[in-house]
Amino acid sequence: MLKACLNGARDARLSPAVPVTPEGLAREAAASVEAGAHALHLHPRGPDGLESLAVTDVAAALSAVRAACPGVPVGISSGYWMLPDVAAQLEAAHAYATLAASERPDFVSVNVHEPHAPALAELLLNAGIGVEVGVWSLEALAVFRIWPQRTRVLRVLMELPDEPQDVALPLAHDLLRGLEGVASSVPTLLHGQGRSAWPVLTLAGQLGLSTRIGLEDTLRLPGGTPAPGNAARVSAARAVLASVR
Repeated sequence: MLKACLNGARDARLSPAVPVTPEGLAREAAASVEAGAHALHLHPRGPDGLESLAVTDVAAALSAVRAACPGVPVGISSGYWMLPDVAAQLEAAHAYATLAASERPDFVSVNVHEPHAPALAELLLNAGIGVEVGVWSLEALAVFRIWPQRTRVLRVLMELPDEPQDVALPLAHDLLRGLEGVASSVPTLLHGQGRSAWPVLTLAGQLGLSTRIGLEDTLRLPGGTPAPGNAARVSAARAVLASVR
């Protein structure tokens, strides 16, 4: 699976190609799917352009994207920096469960090291919303290894930091080794950020793992060339993956 991560936390004032409105997200989603993305990940924004987990903002973003990309799985983030309050995160997730199918996320990314993770994951799973559990470090992996919900999650989202490949790739191998036998029925999606985005995507292809690419992860194409929009990154990723698989 190749997932397109459309915007993340990027400031649209610094990166004008980053979509923030429901209409912008829908356009980028449709272009990404046309380019070959199989799933979508986005950070809904409020009227101020800032990341938001408010149910009205989530519903508006998801409704627009689903209309543009019917049948394509769509997920959102629950990053604790977006709403640093455990009770408020749970209240937001309760609200998602009441939304119409066209407005609710298929999955939510929950970073295992963040304080809201255990309660939020259980709430989402019980509501029939998939959980994509984020594992960013060896410390987070240690938490996941004993996490009660580990065998119920949709996938493990293994994210490597914005580091040179000689740092990121050994860490990726360490994380993958540490994951062996922990939740063998759960798929792994491996991806990087910034400098590690393309090297880690290449590694995911070599290992036959799912991966992702988009404006959230990198502003550049392989080789360092800047390019507008997510579709160019998805097309480049498909070419990389085809060359190594």
